[in-house]
Amino acid sequence: MDDGLNWGLDMSLKEHKSTTEWLDVTVDFVASCKHLKLGELVHDKGFGLFEAMSAIEMMDPKMDAGMIGNQVSRRVLSFEQAIKEGTIKINNLTTPELVGIIDNCFCCLVTWLEGHSLAQTVFTCLYMHNADLIEDAAMKAFTLGILKICDIVRDKVNKASVFEEEDFHSMTYGFKMANNVTDLRVTGMLKDVEEDFQRRVKSTRNRQGEDRGPLIEFEHQLCVAVFSRIRFTRLLLTALITFTRKEMNATAEVQKLMVQAMDLLPSIEGSMEFGIQTQTDSTKGGA
Repeated sequence: MDDGLNWGLDMSLKEHKSTTEWLDVTVDFVASCKHLKLGELVHDKGFGLFEAMSAIEMMDPKMDAGMIGNQVSRRVLSFEQAIKEGTIKINNLTTPELVGIIDNCFCCLVTWLEGHSLAQTVFTCLYMHNADLIEDAAMKAFTLGILKICDIVRDKVNKASVFEEEDFHSMTYGFKMANNVTDLRVTGMLKDVEEDFQRRVKSTRNRQGEDRGPLIEFEHQLCVAVFSRIRFTRLLLTALITFTRKEMNATAEVQKLMVQAMDLLPSIEGSMEFGIQTQTDSTKGGA
């Protein structure tokens, strides 16, 4: 760089320093932040969509690389490895375990529909990796049901071609979507599990003049919780399958199914506390 150019840069910097006056807005900024609601953002006029998409969200484990929690080594297991080491159950799941797993899977399903990838949502549940290895009837039927729901939604959205890449992720990343099992077979499996839990609900129900203890009542509530979730899954899957038909009364049938599914939501919401919550282990892969 020659002397003339150096001199020009020095003069520009001196002129910039002499004309710029810095103002400390820390106090005003902190005071303004106290009025923000969850999800709101303070930014200047030059902060646009590009800056928002490339920003780092502090205290979010997936976005903030400086968090201490991200520095913990975590051993990630495949479904087969987790079964071999006994860190995941494929049979004889308890009703609280079923409720907890199902609720987490529903959360992942909604998160996928909101624009996140399948690999980071639905397939974070190891049961979704290979339903053929699951021996528990309820868990297997539910897993196949969720995979079918995802596959039908993905297919319909792709055919409609009405989405932007950042709004919906249709890639399966090599995961299987239960294409080896027919839709009719999956709905039949869900129906069998639903009827099984319906019998349990009736057998644990308080009858007039009969004194039942709190343990029986709690078991009854757990059975109702699983029954509601399995039935909701079956109704939702059946409604999506009905969309593929070219019959005139398909829309009316779908509306009827969705009304029945919506009627189950209060029962599902009211029994969320019965489910076993996820426990984070920094050394093993989760279920």
